[in-house]
Amino acid sequence: MDKQEIFLIDSNALITPFRFYYAFDLVPPYWKELKKHLDSGEVVILDAVKDEIEKGQDDLSKWLSSVSHLAIVPKITEQTVKEYQNVMQFVASSGYYTERALTTWAPENIADPWLIASAKANGYTLVTQEVRSRGLSKKTPNRSAKIPDVAEYLGVKAIDIFEMMRRLGIIIR
Repeated sequence: MDKQEIFLIDSNALITPFRFYYAFDLVPPYWKELKKHLDSGEVVILDAVKDEIEKGQDDLSKWLSSVSHLAIVPKITEQTVKEYQNVMQFVASSGYYTERALTTWAPENIADPWLIASAKANGYTLVTQEVRSRGLSKKTPNRSAKIPDVAEYLGVKAIDIFEMMRRLGIIIR
């Protein structure tokens, strides 16, 4: 039997739909469906992402608080810390990024490298609305690291919210 795919969701995969295309008052079925998958544990959230959402003190943070069986993944575990070191080592030594990219991801409150590390450590599929860089090159290193690029190089599946909806069978009617 195949292991069930579990989706680890980035804050922008919640904030972007909330702000731009699935407003609570216009598309409540989306949020109802997503809540169902969060309650079931098919979609999980990193503690740092939850903290980021809660800082907003808006309708999205209230909605997230209403998810009764929310599976919160701790940022700090032995395996995740090892994978975090691999993520940061890749950004530092791959040649695809400038020193600025590393210093941007280095602060402890930046969730991006921890999301990749947690997805790798736990076998999750990472859900982000972040877009890949166009043509990573050692000749012209990027000033910022993008989740989908780093995830790919480290063998972590990264998809957008629409692909997650397809895989979970979320159809808004």
